[in-house]
Amino acid sequence: MENGNYDIDIDALVNMQTQKQAHTVLDVREVAEVAICALKGSLHIPMQQVPQQLELLPQDHPLIVLCHHGTRSAMVTEFLRSNGFDNACNLAGGIDAWACQVEQAMMRY
Repeated sequence: MENGNYDIDIDALVNMQTQKQAHTVLDVREVAEVAICALKGSLHIPMQQVPQQLELLPQDHPLIVLCHHGTRSAMVTEFLRSNGFDNACNLAGGIDAWACQVEQAMMRY
């Protein structure tokens, strides 16, 4: 995570889960998207609602932001970091990459 790039890859998230490292996955997709597929245990707050929901977000462990492919979550990550969430990271490739690399049975769209 250098030069303003706050991406983490799928392997890093898998490692956090495997090692049982404290982290929160923030899914910023719309309700209809989450109905298709979602990461188990993730916190869902649609992108447009994040500014009003900051009090729900942890600052004491990694906050992994995801969307479909990583574009919206990158914007949310930048917003969060500019508002004091130094723990916010963007999941590169989003839930689509997760479905391809980790949960191949997951529905895709």
